[in-house]
Amino acid sequence: MRSTVNFPAPGGSAIPPALLFRNLSSATDDLDLSTIKPGSSRRRGAHSKLRVGNFLTFSGSPGIWGPSATNSVLLAISEINKRGGILGREIELSVYDSGGPIEEVVRRAERALAFDEVDLIMGSHISAVRVALRKVTRNRIPYIYTPVYEGGERTPGVMAIGETPRWQSRPSIHWLSDVKKASRWYLIGSDYVWPWQSHRAVKRYIAEAGGQVVGEEFVPVGEDNHEAHLARIRAAKPDAVLISLIGTDSITFNRAFAQCGLAATTLRFAGAMDETVLLGIGAENTENLFCASGYFNCVGSRANDEFLSRYRAMFGPHAPPIGSVSQSNYEGLRFLEAAANRAGSLSMGPLLAAARNVVYAGARGPITIRGGRAEMPMYLAEASGLDFKVIKTI
Repeated sequence: MRSTVNFPAPGGSAIPPALLFRNLSSATDDLDLSTIKPGSSRRRGAHSKLRVGNFLTFSGSPGIWGPSATNSVLLAISEINKRGGILGREIELSVYDSGGPIEEVVRRAERALAFDEVDLIMGSHISAVRVALRKVTRNRIPYIYTPVYEGGERTPGVMAIGETPRWQSRPSIHWLSDVKKASRWYLIGSDYVWPWQSHRAVKRYIAEAGGQVVGEEFVPVGEDNHEAHLARIRAAKPDAVLISLIGTDSITFNRAFAQCGLAATTLRFAGAMDETVLLGIGAENTENLFCASGYFNCVGSRANDEFLSRYRAMFGPHAPPIGSVSQSNYEGLRFLEAAANRAGSLSMGPLLAAARNVVYAGARGPITIRGGRAEMPMYLAEASGLDFKVIKTI
């Protein structure tokens, strides 16, 4: 089943050009994917448009970011296509849900390559999905992974541009130790690769700061009953709790944390927190809540002010709030545009070589990719009601 949809800008004409969305959940369920061979696309690269398959999450705990992530990528496509596309190729967008069982997401990716003939995959989804999708894309098409993640991605063809613990958590832990006197830490995260790997690094940073870890646990994704976790945290008496829970799991945990009285006495530091999650937590539940990120929509800069102005003009004043995870999809296409322009080609080899050392401009301002690693300003912020207040650049 295929459909072409025009998205009208509030108060204006349809966003140019038409953006292609494909529903592959029913019409191709009975297709035999076992006959597909790597690189077997019939016309990939031969058509005039650049087909981008954007894997976004619309279901489950990370689904909270789906609406604003969609808006971000639509804004980027509108701007780039108005400039004539990337190397003269207009972007054509296909959106796929990266929620649900991993094996189903993998099948969607196989279909995207074989039957929709996407030229490139991009996504902001949990790292467990990335680990699975990189097996599909390897040696076939480029794959841009945009959100905060655990670091260390070196798979050929995968370009990860998000925040990593070395730059996000390490200086924040030292600041909370020095300024807030946090020495006893409790770690709680969702039970998948990003929290597993991030906590390994975080334990080193806590030890560097002279602190100790007094407890750690991993929670199944989708868990919303936190009584037992909070009881263990209360018994351990930490000064700070590092939270690596994802999406709505973070919302339900932080609500319960505050409502049981822990927020007044115990610091919280979150690794995947943004304005969308903060809105879900509620103003009355954000006391002593800190977050570090390469992007907050409260950061006053010309680049961010202009980005937010264009976002509101396109989607209206009541559009879903923009945060780091969703905004990263905008930056993913700006990164692709810069890498392609530097390479002078969208062929996989030249594009990947150029992408390892490139500067691109997005809502965060200029970002340098050096040796495949993103270098960006990083901010430590404290929640203030439903907003963040940046404390310092770290």
